[in-house]
Amino acid sequence: MANIADILKEISSASGPLDIIRKKYIRELSDYTKRNTIVYYSGWLIKQEAPNTDINDSDMTGFMEAVKGLDYSKGLDLILHTPGGNPTAAESIVKYLRKKFNNDIRIIVPHMAMSAGTMIACSGKCIIMGKHSSLGPIDPQFNGIPAYSIKKEFEQAKDEVTKDPNTFMYWKIQLEKYPAAFLDIAISSIELSEVLVKEWLGTCMFDERNPEDKKVIDKIVKALNENKNSKSHGRHLDVDFCSNLGLKIERLEDDQELQDKVLSVHHAMTLTFNSSPTAVKIIENNEEGTMIYTFNSAK
Repeated sequence: MANIADILKEISSASGPLDIIRKKYIRELSDYTKRNTIVYYSGWLIKQEAPNTDINDSDMTGFMEAVKGLDYSKGLDLILHTPGGNPTAAESIVKYLRKKFNNDIRIIVPHMAMSAGTMIACSGKCIIMGKHSSLGPIDPQFNGIPAYSIKKEFEQAKDEVTKDPNTFMYWKIQLEKYPAAFLDIAISSIELSEVLVKEWLGTCMFDERNPEDKKVIDKIVKALNENKNSKSHGRHLDVDFCSNLGLKIERLEDDQELQDKVLSVHHAMTLTFNSSPTAVKIIENNEEGTMIYTFNSAK
């Protein structure tokens, strides 16, 4: 495995600039697996205040560039590192990749794939994680407020006003902070996360027609799409938790060469964000397709 120090030495040598070195490690990974590789990496951990680090509709252009020219019959390994983002944008990405690669998609999580990133991870036929990898809850958020908390507050208001009408004015003031129909929006968002992940799990990783598989799917979705037990939307769900939950997990440590090549890509990506003052997200394949999103635009 090339660690960060090794890659820095390589950059300073005659081997070439970081973009060439990063591409080299992605190609080496693809050569080893005999599969297409697309890397979707966000720099949010390094540039926490930067815009456009999340999953959003602009990502489709990057995926179109990354898919172009690949041999779809080889399947796809999608390497994810993301804080999450818009579930409907994630839905578009999943639909597009599934059509191109006929559901032959493995998801590799070298570090973190949170929220809508976890949703995308559930769309693959398996998830490859290391001891250091994390998925996260998929419960929707509104400006950092869990949709479940909004739903709970409205339910509490209804219950208390029913029991004691004198609390009406208190709850009226409390709930006026939300725009009209916001409860319906929150509930619909919760339901959308559930519907999408159930559909994706049931049409690739599992068979929704199989009663036993359906039980596992229900268990997974119930555990991921909730707020009561996880306590925090940023909760890190490690490889053991995900495996015990029933997700089809392959452990990165079981294939040392694969682990070395995946982590070399991870380190090269991390160094790119550290070295570039404007890069916030990269979508790149093992061939020529690369899109680097910056503070102001994609190039």
